[in-house]
Amino acid sequence: MLLDHLKHGDTIDDFLEGAPSVSREQAELFLELASEQLVERVSLVSCL
Repeated sequence: MLLDHLKHGDTIDDFLEGAPSVSREQAELFLELASEQLVERVSLVSCL
């Protein structure tokens, strides 16, 4: 859900307004983990 909001130009604050059960810290941690996974996968592909 968060990535869909960001993809459509919304901010984290926009997302958090619509998802009151999600904290800013959770959203930021999700983005950090997603970023790490992306970098890891790109690194693996570029090594092939």
